[in-house]
Amino acid sequence: MSRRKMIYEGKAKILYEGPEPGTIVQYFKDDATAFNNQKKATLEGKGVLNNRISEHVMLGLGRIGIPTHFLKRLNMREQLVRQVEIIPLEVVCRNVAAGSISTRLGVPEGEQLPRSIVEFYYKKDELGDPMISEEHITAFNWATHQEIDDMMAMTLRVNDFLCGLFTGAGIRLVDFKLEFGRHYEGDMVRTVLADEISPDSCRLWDLETNEKMDKDRFRRDMGNVTEAYAEVARRLGIMKESGQGAANGDVGKGDAAK
Repeated sequence: MSRRKMIYEGKAKILYEGPEPGTIVQYFKDDATAFNNQKKATLEGKGVLNNRISEHVMLGLGRIGIPTHFLKRLNMREQLVRQVEIIPLEVVCRNVAAGSISTRLGVPEGEQLPRSIVEFYYKKDELGDPMISEEHITAFNWATHQEIDDMMAMTLRVNDFLCGLFTGAGIRLVDFKLEFGRHYEGDMVRTVLADEISPDSCRLWDLETNEKMDKDRFRRDMGNVTEAYAEVARRLGIMKESGQGAANGDVGKGDAAK
């Protein structure tokens, strides 16, 4: 890994130059962070699980025509992805009240929202990723009107797909965060889904018990974080084993909504 050129290191992933022009190797770390990096830990096996879950979701989205940066999984911790220019926005889709919407608007956690709500946040850690409006986005030229429309439409399609996928696995999709990028093809520019979709970027609750199966377990010191991620993978049919042993075993073979 030291022989490759590192392009960027984030809180949960490292990006390296890919083997061919226009490609990137995305490496999933075991690092866990919360509250704008104020809380940190290393959770053995988390990166492996996020890699596998995100691959599974991205392949499914590709099959229904959602353009993504994903090309293929290389090994237990790495994916080959298209190089894109990241749009500096986080797009959050909410189906059930949780997190900051409960704090901001006083909606009780767990209450079904009247409809799915899409929110935009400015991707800037030092500012705490503030919530913004479309007016801010266009005024500061972070994205065009067309790109906003594309991101909105794709987010709602992703929501429909994920709701069905997770409901079939006995999991309630509470909310999730997406990132998008510009993929340049000659003179053409296309908005594509980027980053990852995993329990790091989604709130996932057991459909019957509402037990949390996502990064909130880390945020709230609930414990058994990697075990919960492994259970999500098991229910999706990605890994047959469940619990910490599955994650550790795969490590031997080879990182969220607001």
